Amino acid sequence: MFEDLPPMVGYAATARLRTDDPPIAGGCYHDHSEWWNSILQVPPPRIVVLQDTGNPPGVGAFVGNMHAAILKALGCVGYVTNGAVRELPSVRELGLHLFAGSVSVSHAYAHLFDFGCTVEIDDLEVQPRALLHGHRHGLMTVPKNIAPQIPAVAAKLRETEQRVIDFCGSNEFSVNKLRQVMKELV
Repeated sequence: MFEDLPPMVGYAATARLRTDDPPIAGGCYHDHSEWWNSILQVPPPRIVVLQDTGNPPGVGAFVGNMHAAILKALGCVGYVTNGAVRELPSVRELGLHLFAGSVSVSHAYAHLFDFGCTVEIDDLEVQPRALLHGHRHGLMTVPKNIAPQIPAVAAKLRETEQRVIDFCGSNEFSVNKLRQVMKELV
């Protein structure tokens, strides 16, 4: 939701959410201490990933400014859902990344359940404690076994791409020479 924030990396604290049914008794749900404690079982930095199982998802938004403040206090750097979010300006000020299916004016009713389960956000399956990387173009899971190699590979890729970009902006550019530059990259 906030394209200008830097990329985020963290471990998934997963659960399911439903916002389309009112509570069986009482007016709303405020005590989520069991869920908050489950978040703290995931190593920091944490990214909360809630699959909205409502039909349709996103009838209401669970995370707005209050829950964003709670998540930040719990060591979370981001929130991911196929459902809705709200109160974007104040959440933006907190610096919490938001990846969501929609924006809603209302919080509706939040039923949280299945803490620490495998969830699916659109077509992305997220295991509990999965390593996630997100930025302005989307979110992905990162295999933990290759994570230590990523900085070196990313630096090499940036260097390679910059070489092509620089060549394309030079007076030496031609399709034949571009073909040669591309061959040298392999």
